[in-house]
Amino acid sequence: MNILLTGGSGQVGFELRRQLCLLGEVLAPTRAELDLADPQAVEGWLARHQPDLIVNAAAYTAVDKAEAEPELAHRLNAELPAQLAAYSAARGQWLLHYSSDYVYPGSGDRPWQEGDATGPLGVYGASKLAGDLAVEQSGCPQLIFRTSWVYSTRGHNFLRTMLRLGRERDSLKVVDDQVGAPTPARLIAQVSALALHRVLGPEGSEAAFPPGLYHLAPRGETSWCGFAQEIFRQAAAAGQGLAIAPEGVAPIPTADYPTPARRPLNSRLACAKLEQALGITLPDWRAQLALTLQELCQP
Repeated sequence: MNILLTGGSGQVGFELRRQLCLLGEVLAPTRAELDLADPQAVEGWLARHQPDLIVNAAAYTAVDKAEAEPELAHRLNAELPAQLAAYSAARGQWLLHYSSDYVYPGSGDRPWQEGDATGPLGVYGASKLAGDLAVEQSGCPQLIFRTSWVYSTRGHNFLRTMLRLGRERDSLKVVDDQVGAPTPARLIAQVSALALHRVLGPEGSEAAFPPGLYHLAPRGETSWCGFAQEIFRQAAAAGQGLAIAPEGVAPIPTADYPTPARRPLNSRLACAKLEQALGITLPDWRAQLALTLQELCQP
């Protein structure tokens, strides 16, 4: 089986390359090998390589920059998934696509259910929602995993930024009224591999996994401020030399940290549907942070 993995050099894509190799040959073209912003280039690549499964981990994720580059954000987050889904639908093949908590309006304090009304607050969220709808309406066998607050041991993310700042400063101000579950890329890849093993298993077997939209995030919740404090608490316990202590992180409201794009205040995701379908219990976000820090801090 040939597996096209888009976004293979990103946070989630890197972890997927580790996990998907047991399913088949993973084809993860670099940007130099395949310009995903070029529809003709994508069409030509698909015609030449004819993948049997597509895992779309590519996305335009620069939330603030998307406000100034809506066309590029729409191409990568909406048109590209639609193009990949059309290819998969024509061949009756599975497509795994990743979505975002930014498709929701961020109101209230109840975890979002998969069937809740969407209402993105900016270009990024709107483009991600358009991609989700295109995949859903394509008719291809599909899995859409909607996740939140992704971080990993590599790339640009909140964890790595906090560790860098925590070595340089003894105090920080971090937003405390946006709430969600920090989700490591490793967990996303592990759950993705498990789900794909199920859907690609013998038809009608006990391993069957229903297609559709699922939320994917660890258990528990915190704010960005709480996340930062826990990062410093665990990093210090692991022997990392920090200039800051958890108490050095001061909470501030979103209003005191203006950005070009509005952020959802409520990014809680209800994940019971995924747990029941896979027969698993998702781990707590703190335990997942500990595993990620362990990997990041290895000599």
